[in-house]
Amino acid sequence: MKANVTFPSGHLAIAGILFTPDDHPGGRLPAVVISHPGGGVKEQSPSVYAGRLADAGFAALVFDAACQGESEGEPRGLENPFQRAEDIKSAVTYLTTRDDIDPDRIGALGICASGGYVPYAAQTDHRVKSVATVSAVDLGSVFREGLGRTQDPAVLQAMLDQAGALRTAEAHGAAPRLEAWIPDGAEELLATATRQFRETYEFYRTPRGHHPRANQGWVLRSIDLIAQYDSYAMIRLISPRPLLMIAGSEAETAYFSREAIEKAAEPKELVIIDGATHIDLYDRDEYVTPAVDKLTEFFGTYLAG
Repeated sequence: MKANVTFPSGHLAIAGILFTPDDHPGGRLPAVVISHPGGGVKEQSPSVYAGRLADAGFAALVFDAACQGESEGEPRGLENPFQRAEDIKSAVTYLTTRDDIDPDRIGALGICASGGYVPYAAQTDHRVKSVATVSAVDLGSVFREGLGRTQDPAVLQAMLDQAGALRTAEAHGAAPRLEAWIPDGAEELLATATRQFRETYEFYRTPRGHHPRANQGWVLRSIDLIAQYDSYAMIRLISPRPLLMIAGSEAETAYFSREAIEKAAEPKELVIIDGATHIDLYDRDEYVTPAVDKLTEFFGTYLAG
């Protein structure tokens, strides 16, 4: 079963979908908050996982971040890691107000960039009883250093100069500048692009994963927010609550999960899905199924009550 819901995050109305088991006999359910990738929306990979977790007996809440998708917030497309973390905490708060949810059995799952945002939010929100990620990415690191940490430091400095100029321009009445997550004309780049770029294009720009609200771009001045954010600097604060991180063996982003697990305190577990790339874990059944099996076991154990 699915129901459209809204809840506040600060002064903004956040749009969500609550998945619940079709055969729920009554009583309070364990629940999982699921947060979407950068550039994504709730109807994409979060709903893939939410539907599977609902089939396994959990309530699962997916939602659009503030300024994105169907949620309120201006400027549209702002990617603010600190607001993203607040949205996750607000989703937990919303679940605690529902009579059909057990407030002491709430976990959280982050996919891609939210694989950074969810642990970051959970570090200090003890209401999140178990924390999981799929294809986790620290977006701050990606913008500071590039994927694989090969970016020239001058790139970040130039982007920060531009972010400051754009803030000034907006103060004088200019519209926020949007930058496409996948640039127009990307088809011409596919032959020489990285596998990560090719697969991202295939998911977001083809019928495989395309959604009209996931093509808004991001506000370029977001970089001065993203660059100062570190997903995993204090990840040890999640302990003694459990942490599970799932990554594909072929994912160019898998180093984020490996390094985060090294920093985290027990109980913690890293699960590698053999053969899977970063994007495979968004929707490819042969990879999503073992990931969901592990998530079901993990949340079943730690949200059992």
